Amino acid sequence: MSNASYEVVDFGVTKYGEKAKKFILKGAGGVVLEVSDYGGKVVRLFTPDRDGSMKDIVVGFDSPAGWDNGDPYWGCIIGRYGNRIAAGRFTLGGVEYKLPALNNAPGGIGCNLHGGARGWDAYVWGAEPFVKGDDVGVVFTHVSPDGDEGFPGKVEAKVTYTLTRDNVWRVDYEAVTDKETPINMTQHVYFNFKGESGGTIEDHVMTIAASTVTPTDAGQIPTGEIAKVDGTPFDFRRGMRIGERINEPDPQLEIGKGYDHNWVLDEGVMAGGKGGLVKAGALYCPLNGRDLEVWTTEPCLQVYTANWATYDQKAKGGEHLSFRCGVAMETQHAPDSPNKPQWPTTFVKPGEVYRTTTEFRFGVR
Repeated sequence: MSNASYEVVDFGVTKYGEKAKKFILKGAGGVVLEVSDYGGKVVRLFTPDRDGSMKDIVVGFDSPAGWDNGDPYWGCIIGRYGNRIAAGRFTLGGVEYKLPALNNAPGGIGCNLHGGARGWDAYVWGAEPFVKGDDVGVVFTHVSPDGDEGFPGKVEAKVTYTLTRDNVWRVDYEAVTDKETPINMTQHVYFNFKGESGGTIEDHVMTIAASTVTPTDAGQIPTGEIAKVDGTPFDFRRGMRIGERINEPDPQLEIGKGYDHNWVLDEGVMAGGKGGLVKAGALYCPLNGRDLEVWTTEPCLQVYTANWATYDQKAKGGEHLSFRCGVAMETQHAPDSPNKPQWPTTFVKPGEVYRTTTEFRFGVR
C-alpha cells in the first residue's frame, strides 16, 4: 500500500465570489505540499532539513484574501503568458493585438505582465486529486475564452502537480487552442529555505546552468541581445551566494533593484540544445542543508529575488515579509518572445499541443 495520500479542505472565497479548496498532498517520501485550486497557488511546502526537522519553505498566504489584496504572484500558475510582453502588443498574421499594459517599470512604457489584469492565477480551476502508486497530485484544468485579456483563441489548459516518493514536485503543463496564440506558462513559487519569516534569501547559494542572459531596457523588456555572463554579477555557473554581488553598481541590477532577469540555459533549445529535461539550476541553504535542483524542458530560467517585497506586507500567520524574503526560479520561454522572432516561438497553432515539464527535486546535504 502506498504511503502517499491527500486531504481536501475549504480554502475560502475569492474576491470574484468563487469558492476555493485546498489540497494537502502528503508524499510517500515525506514532503508535504499544500496547493489551492485558486490559480494553482502553493500555500505551504514542508521539507526536512539536515536534522530531519520539517519547515514550510514557501512564501504565501493563509487564505484567498491575501492574494486578492495585492501580491507578486506568490506560488501561482502563470498564464496565458508568463513574464512581459512589451507595451502589451504583438502582431500575428498581420493583425496587431493590444493587451492590458499594466506594469510600468521606471523608464518603461508599460507591458503586459503575467497574462494581464486577471491572468490565470486569479481563477478557480477545475481540480481532480489522485493517488497513483507512490505518486500523489492534482490535475488542474481551465478554459480561457477567445479574447481573454486581449489574447486570441480559446485555450484549454491542464496543469498537473505530482509529488513523488523521491520528493520531486513535478509540474506538467499542457494546452490546446482553436486559434494561433502565444502561450508561456510557468510556476511563480518563492522559496526561502529558512521559512518565509526567516529573513532574506541572500545567504542562499544559487546555481544557474547558463552562460548567457538577456539584458533588458529600463522597462525590464529584453533588448534582443544575448549577453555572456563572464565577469558579471550574473555568473552563477559554479554556485554563488545570492547576496554576494546583488548590490554591485551594475546597470542591470539597478533596473530591478536586484535580480529579475532571464537566463538562457546552456542545455536548452535557445542555446542550441536538443530539448528534453535539462538542469536549469539549484538552490542550497548552508544554514540548514536544504537543497533543491530545478530541471525543465523549457529554454530559459527567470530568477526574481523579491526586490519589491516590503515589511508592510503580511503573509501566513501574520508574519511580516521582508525585502528579498524569497527567490522565484521560473522556467519559461524568454520574455517578450512574441516580439522577438529570432527567439524560439511561443506561438501555438490549432492542432498543436503546448507541453512542458518542470521538476523541483528536493534534498538535503
